[in-house]
Amino acid sequence: MGSQTTLTVATAERMTGLGRQLAALLRPGDLVLLSGELGAGKTTLTRGLGEGMGVRGAVTSPTFVIARVHPSLTGGPALVHVDAYRLGGGLDEMEDLDLDVSLPESVIVVEWGEGKVEQLSEDRLEVRIERTLGGAEADLVAEADGRRVTVTGLGGRWDDVDLTVLGDN
Repeated sequence: MGSQTTLTVATAERMTGLGRQLAALLRPGDLVLLSGELGAGKTTLTRGLGEGMGVRGAVTSPTFVIARVHPSLTGGPALVHVDAYRLGGGLDEMEDLDLDVSLPESVIVVEWGEGKVEQLSEDRLEVRIERTLGGAEADLVAEADGRRVTVTGLGGRWDDVDLTVLGDN
């Protein structure tokens, strides 16, 4: 088990900022699994990752295209943003997407990937985003309530990475 940190993120701007901070920790070949209910902030976090990585193209939800590749503008790794919500067969289907990118040289961010893409890599960063208020109450104040974000590094890749540096944005 690598390291883990939990923080509270109060606004969409801070979620984007957290993504920028995470980007500084990522390197080619990294797999990031994002989980959280609809509207929790997965795409907002990924937008910040894209900004931090200096990639081309607006980061939007890839629900309908399943995967979108954002090439680096700075010579760094490409960001491959995947929405696994409709991927029933997991990784086999990902390979069939014929992404014009080398996955080992990219950073792969997967929304709704739990139970589908873990076999891609023993080393992965899992980011769980939860609303801090529960039930119907949360929907009423969705813009105003914060999120609890738990970042867990799994595998040897993350053993020496201090995730507690996140959150001061």
